[in-house]
Amino acid sequence: MLSRSLLVCTCLLISPACLAGGLRDMQSEAVASKHSEAAHWGPDPDLYSSWTSHSNRLIPVYTYGTKGAGDGIDLASYTGEHSPYRDRSQIQRLYRSDSADSVDPSASYMDQTNIFDLQLAALEAGRKHIFVVVFDGMDWQTTRAASTWNLRKVAYNEGRGVGAHFQDYQADGSTQFGWMVTSPFRDGAQVDPSSQTVKNPGSGLPGGYSASIAGLYPWSTPATPEYLVAGPKDAAVRHAYTDSAASATSMFCGVKSYNGAIGVDGDGRLTPSIAHLAQARGYMVGAVTSVPISHATPACAYGHNVSRGDYQDITRDLLGLPSVSHPDEPLSGLDVLIGCGHGVEKLKDNGQGDNFTPGNRYLTQQDLRKCDVAEGGRYVVAQRTAEVAGGESLLDAAQRAVATNTRLFGFYGVSGPPSSIAGNLPYASADGNYDPAPGVDDEPIEYSEADIEENPTLAEMTSAALTVLEANGSPFWLMTEAGDVDWANHDNNLDASIGAVNSGDAAVRVITDWVERNSNWDESLLIVTADHGHYLVLDAPELLIQSKK
Repeated sequence: MLSRSLLVCTCLLISPACLAGGLRDMQSEAVASKHSEAAHWGPDPDLYSSWTSHSNRLIPVYTYGTKGAGDGIDLASYTGEHSPYRDRSQIQRLYRSDSADSVDPSASYMDQTNIFDLQLAALEAGRKHIFVVVFDGMDWQTTRAASTWNLRKVAYNEGRGVGAHFQDYQADGSTQFGWMVTSPFRDGAQVDPSSQTVKNPGSGLPGGYSASIAGLYPWSTPATPEYLVAGPKDAAVRHAYTDSAASATSMFCGVKSYNGAIGVDGDGRLTPSIAHLAQARGYMVGAVTSVPISHATPACAYGHNVSRGDYQDITRDLLGLPSVSHPDEPLSGLDVLIGCGHGVEKLKDNGQGDNFTPGNRYLTQQDLRKCDVAEGGRYVVAQRTAEVAGGESLLDAAQRAVATNTRLFGFYGVSGPPSSIAGNLPYASADGNYDPAPGVDDEPIEYSEADIEENPTLAEMTSAALTVLEANGSPFWLMTEAGDVDWANHDNNLDASIGAVNSGDAAVRVITDWVERNSNWDESLLIVTADHGHYLVLDAPELLIQSKK
């Protein structure tokens, strides 16, 4: 288990000058002046922030245990001459439209649905341990910013790069690097969570990717900057950029869907996830996240819903309880679910349909009781508790779950304010502490000592999950999400973004260390990627490491 103090010390060893405060000062000054020589967010280079949402950039994919592993597992199955974007018929299948402007004979990139294909191939090949780590919102530029800070130098201008464990680790020579398109089937869907229907299937801006406009690589500079954010409005070629739900549905269910879809296709039909398929073959399955338990990425790993905002029902799917999507025959439920949402209370939530229960936005008290082994349920429950160390309480619960051959459910988080941090783990700053500079909204991000101590880290969550999943020798599938990268990038906050990358990287190290101790890269497979990008542009990355005197 990686302790919080070790995580901080690791950052200090990587970055001996990180206490100087230069990045924090740079971020604060950029927000105040609305300009920075070092970087900007969005298509307008004169403004530090001209865009705070997602983009249609190509996203890096790092794999371990894949090189030379054969058709379907080796990344070459989906890249280079096997890229689906060289084949018009494959694009038509993905987007259910002609999408001729997405065909490129020189395309070397894969599609996001190929992440599902890769996991399925590993499952069918009998890989015993399948890991997927999703850095929500982390594009190539975000990773490069973290690398520059960690190494105190600009180490690369293209390619895989160095400076994070997931970049440097070679997995006995079995690692590979590629990149993928994340565009959805469409945006603009109108849904009814109560009836679980899509009101306007096939409507909205279609997805796709034009390399002639956006570039062939994740580090490319687009010919038309607005294209990455579905503009300009009068352009001949426009493509939708994804949200986290459509992207996770692609990665875990293998279908393109509309923005907001949770494990359903473009018409709202339920689709099995890789976790369902693995569970049916006797695998144990788990999901870990630094954000609320039923947010898009963990939701799509196992749940079904036409709306990503129907949080309480999605949680029911994850815990194997009757839900609006499975009222009579509930899903089996995850064997391990660890995440956040604790302390977030709502009296009303119109996005959750007719059956919303006032109280915790993500988990009703009734459902908590139903799942708790102490009340006859199937999960040992660990919650944030006053004056109890979060990492220790979670590990204790994991050990009790092993001893009693039961499941594990961990529920943590902070309640805010500001609202942007509510429900998540505390955000680390680039220096490894928990005091990031304000984001573009200029709201201070402050945590109490209890917020820090009573919550585990993402690395500790991942370690606890492995404690349960490995216990009986069964094969298993595990998804870990570093969701705070996305929140930091929405806030155009480089300080918090770099801290989030490093927090997620510590969780990756937990997984690779586990494989080194307990398995090998012939029977284990790891995918590290992101669901989408944002719009960070590093104009002068060397300025990120110049401390203000």
